[in-house]
Amino acid sequence: MTRNDLNVERVRHNLKMRTLTVASVERVAGLMARVTFTGDELQDFVSASFDDHVKLFFPADPSLPPALPAVTPDGIKFPEGAPKPAARDYTPRFFDAARKELVIDFVLHGDGPASTWAEQAEPGQQLGIGGPRGSFVVPTGFDWHVLIGDETALPAIARRLEELPASAQALVLIEVPDASNEIPLATAAQASVRWLHRNGTAPGYSTLLLEAARELTLPPGEGYAWVAAESAAAKAVREIMVAQHGVDKSRIRAASYWKRGAVAVHESHEG
Repeated sequence: MTRNDLNVERVRHNLKMRTLTVASVERVAGLMARVTFTGDELQDFVSASFDDHVKLFFPADPSLPPALPAVTPDGIKFPEGAPKPAARDYTPRFFDAARKELVIDFVLHGDGPASTWAEQAEPGQQLGIGGPRGSFVVPTGFDWHVLIGDETALPAIARRLEELPASAQALVLIEVPDASNEIPLATAAQASVRWLHRNGTAPGYSTLLLEAARELTLPPGEGYAWVAAESAAAKAVREIMVAQHGVDKSRIRAASYWKRGAVAVHESHEG
């Protein structure tokens, strides 16, 4: 039986487009860059959940002002005749309302528009950002939390660990290319973190998350499982958590943060 006080909540936000300025750029791990954005347009920014996502709009020429769509009653519309910028979803890693600063962590994984932009990002450049449209708020009061993901999920996992209370247990599985991509994870929770290194295996071809998920022993009490990774891996890990470990489908959230052979994939797996 599940407790009603642990029900998740979907919260909708007014969709807003913003033009923000890069304040700083730093490398936080082997293949991860942290970009801090600032701007007065962040005054009413809201990010209520650790796995929120904003839409980043990457210009073909970083020296040009960002092209943003307009939010209309009929949906999002770009100016007619203007080239549409590449867009990708990213997790807000930190938000400081008082300082009007938003931090985004970028995985530098190739020559895509996001990685290319982050590699050359420098203070003073501008970027267009939309959202979040909404938040999927999972209470922190569960007895235990399972967090499973690859490097693309690391910002959300790190943010979640920071907000968990000391009374919680956290079982964490994180797949990264190698040890140089591990980062410090701060938390008050009783956390067991297992880093899984691909060590040369191409992203999307590893079975490390599946194998580690099968080996989990879940603590007693009410818990919640969260999974985000490559599409096939996320679906498979979700099935393991439900079929093998008996996690109720209302107590797991799984998402594809990317898909092998595709671009700009971000989707949830439910049912």
